[in-house]
Amino acid sequence: MRTSTITNSDDFSGTILIPVFETYSKSIVPITFNGLEIASKVFFGKKDTHYLAEKNDNTYVFIGLGKTIDYKSLKTIFRRISSKQKENLSLSVALVIPEQFIEDQVEAMISGLFLGTYDLGHFKSEKSVHPFLEPDFSLSLLSEKEHLATAKKGIKIAKAQLATYDLVDLPPNTINPKYLSNWAKETGQKYGFDVEVLGYEASKIAGLGAFLAVGKGSENEPQFIIMKYTPVVEVKHLKHVGLVGKGITFDTGGLNIKTAGMVHMKCDMAGGAAVFGAMQLIADLQLPVKVTAIVPCAENSVDSKSFLPSDVIHSYSGHSIEIIDTDAEGRLILADGLSYLIKNFKPEYIVDIATLTGSSVGTFGYECGALFTNNAEMAKKLQENGDAIGERLWPLPLWDVYKSDIESDIADVKNYSGKPVAGAISAAKFLEYFTQEHNAWAHLDVAGVAFGEDEFAKSKHATAYGVHLLTKFIENL
Repeated sequence: MRTSTITNSDDFSGTILIPVFETYSKSIVPITFNGLEIASKVFFGKKDTHYLAEKNDNTYVFIGLGKTIDYKSLKTIFRRISSKQKENLSLSVALVIPEQFIEDQVEAMISGLFLGTYDLGHFKSEKSVHPFLEPDFSLSLLSEKEHLATAKKGIKIAKAQLATYDLVDLPPNTINPKYLSNWAKETGQKYGFDVEVLGYEASKIAGLGAFLAVGKGSENEPQFIIMKYTPVVEVKHLKHVGLVGKGITFDTGGLNIKTAGMVHMKCDMAGGAAVFGAMQLIADLQLPVKVTAIVPCAENSVDSKSFLPSDVIHSYSGHSIEIIDTDAEGRLILADGLSYLIKNFKPEYIVDIATLTGSSVGTFGYECGALFTNNAEMAKKLQENGDAIGERLWPLPLWDVYKSDIESDIADVKNYSGKPVAGAISAAKFLEYFTQEHNAWAHLDVAGVAFGEDEFAKSKHATAYGVHLLTKFIENL
């Protein structure tokens, strides 16, 4: 693929994409471009509309933006054009950059175009290749200003999100813990971060008891994946961020087996996938921040070896945990991930991300993730960076009044309150217990936003929520 800047389209041949802000349906002034005139009664730039025209062997796609446009909507609009109009896209595409556009808007358009190449039909026998994925595809930015650096960043963001789509959407007989550890190693080698993997025996020696308890019932060996990125350039005051992602490759619920929604449980590693995608993107962008990320990967299956309700297990931190519900397994692997990260790497900031509770979905629906932190500065930065790209978060409390939900008679702590209320909060309090009172820790419960339904497929599928959010938060620390 080639990317370049052109100042006019006189010598261009191919498809030209023209973003248009809304005028009004009865405007007497037509929309014009290169001698083409589009009457307002046909097209006037209304949001989510487009108009096709041909002239001199070129295809022109006029794209309605509405009167104002935010980052997420802009990205979705261009993903739609790329995905649903691919038969009208040639191997040479020119994108007109409106004069008033800022760099974030250019980034959103470019990312959207490349996200539109995603095809959920991984195992279909007949598939067509998107023009953008052809080796001789070229993208020209039609502008008086130089936006190449922004365009390249937009492509890198899309690549990381596309990789995350794959990880979340592929079936569990493909995406198992070993697949993810191999993916991490290959991606680290390609993009520039180090990877260490603790398999079953190494995890046992390390004392990762909570993590290993979850994977006991599966024939797929659990993998405790540790990724370390250090920028190539020297930084005077190098900040260190720790990430932890839930990597449950399939969740049956264990012996407390799920009674509904199990078909979507291949997506229960979406938090871990977001961390994988973020590590790819952070390294690809060469951000001047040190990042250590842990994704404990396991399959929560049903077997004679599965851990039992009422078991008492021992975590990496040394604390004992009473198992009330084997379907509250994500918090167990995260507990060991957080403890291991803090003890061995001591990051200044920690963010964990997980599809943790249905309670968060019950609270926020599918509009935003739940944010838990006692650090006001982190809360503000996470929300601001999320709002900027349409990956929203909203805070829920970590008040000590909820501590009683995780108090156990027999062990130091229990993994489930047993109550039908405040499930997301009691899960967050459980995780907080294993943070050693770290003063800059945030927990993101993204069960409602990590996968869902939209116009791009008939079934629920990945959103890659968190990849850009985590990267942007780290970039702006």
